[in-house]
Amino acid sequence: MGLLDRFKKNTDKKEDKKVKQPKQAKQQKEEKKDNAKKEGYSSLKSKTDPGLQPVPAKEGAKVKRTKKQDTKDAYKVLIRPLITEKATELVSQNKYAFEVSKNTNKVEIKKAMKALYGVDALDVNIVNMRGKKVRSGRITGKKKNWKKAIITLKPGDKIEIYEGV
Repeated sequence: MGLLDRFKKNTDKKEDKKVKQPKQAKQQKEEKKDNAKKEGYSSLKSKTDPGLQPVPAKEGAKVKRTKKQDTKDAYKVLIRPLITEKATELVSQNKYAFEVSKNTNKVEIKKAMKALYGVDALDVNIVNMRGKKVRSGRITGKKKNWKKAIITLKPGDKIEIYEGV
């Protein structure tokens, strides 16, 4: 045995240890999954997600997950109602105008209306509004671009914000 053979044997032992560790980690993950299923969770992600709640599982039935309606995000979607002449005329047609966040879509706006006001939207129309040019003396500038949503409600549904306008 030479000097280099000693080093080879040491590296072989280190490689054996590396191979054994992933097997142990896989076994631990499988045990966690089994425990999670016994508790009524469908996966580990649902157990760690605070918005998801477990539903007690019956024998032979699939596990269902329910999610709470979170109004905190709804306030980020609907920024403010628009109170203008045109918007007040639209109220007679059961349509309401809101300024919404620039990166929201129609589905998120419908969910936010349901969470905040408790009304179902029949239709949502979105308009990207360009910021107006402004001037103060010789200095010119531009207001920021924003997004407007016109929401059509079912006949008979109303939002209390527009009652005094």
